[in-house]
Amino acid sequence: MPHADAATAPPVLGLDAGGTLTRWALAWPDGRLAEGEVAGFSALQLGAMAARLSLMQTLQALAGAVLAHQRPARVVAGITGLGERDGPQARQLRTLLGEALGLADARVDCFSDIELACRAAFTPGEGVLVYAGTGAIAAYVDAGLQLHRAGGRGPVLGDEGGGFWIAREALARVWRGEDEEPGRWQRSALARRLFETLGGSDWAQTRAFVYGGDLASRRGAIGRLALAVAQAARDGDAQARELLHQAGTELGRLAAALLRRHGARPVATAGRAFDLHPLLLDGLRAALPAGIELRSLLLQAHVGAARTAALSSSVPTPP
Repeated sequence: MPHADAATAPPVLGLDAGGTLTRWALAWPDGRLAEGEVAGFSALQLGAMAARLSLMQTLQALAGAVLAHQRPARVVAGITGLGERDGPQARQLRTLLGEALGLADARVDCFSDIELACRAAFTPGEGVLVYAGTGAIAAYVDAGLQLHRAGGRGPVLGDEGGGFWIAREALARVWRGEDEEPGRWQRSALARRLFETLGGSDWAQTRAFVYGGDLASRRGAIGRLALAVAQAARDGDAQARELLHQAGTELGRLAAALLRRHGARPVATAGRAFDLHPLLLDGLRAALPAGIELRSLLLQAHVGAARTAALSSSVPTPP
């Protein structure tokens, strides 16, 4: 039974910030829960001025949505692109989140999104999580609470198998086809689906969409083109189906790397990329060593973060 003061105690806030969406949850001590979504944001946006401005706008939208309910007492955030928990990025984000929500820095804690998700999926030392959204990464938290990772190196150097990678590869293949035979796109369900989303088949439209802004800010929008690839695969397009299976193979490669380093253990999958098409899971399964247990999880990392924030003794206050 909740404590007598639970009904009046302030809530705690959990965030799961990805490149495409930021999901938030307010959890009250009496068990009530409020949830919502705003635009995605990333620690990578702390660099260029335009990207930082976009980040600030997202944080203001987040604060407006959250404070419409009640000011939280504490925040735990999982943020894509974040490095060390006590590094300069984390310190900047604690300050920015605190300012937006009217909280002291010490009441805000920031993890990488993958560490937060991995702890929600497994007890330390139990298993490997493959998380694929806009980006892609595999992670393992050992019994000593040390985070080990494979992949997750961003849109330029990696993220193979994630939504951005799928979208980029699809567009590249379509335009290579146009180089070889102008007008080929009209016979391709994949190209038609992509160009419908982009609003036209001219190179100028693709170029403006892909290159018309800072990559850290555009990453989520580009990644959403993976939905068009998935629809083409459902239409029966062979190129789209091969690409999605390859995405799964790339994700399986990340998990296999951690299994080689830390030994055989269960593998779990999470993230919206796995909702695109069963071919991703097929490709991942084929890339794993024989006998490895594979679990598909419906993780609510933002809710898990809120529960973590509520257990403040388990989340030391940052220095």
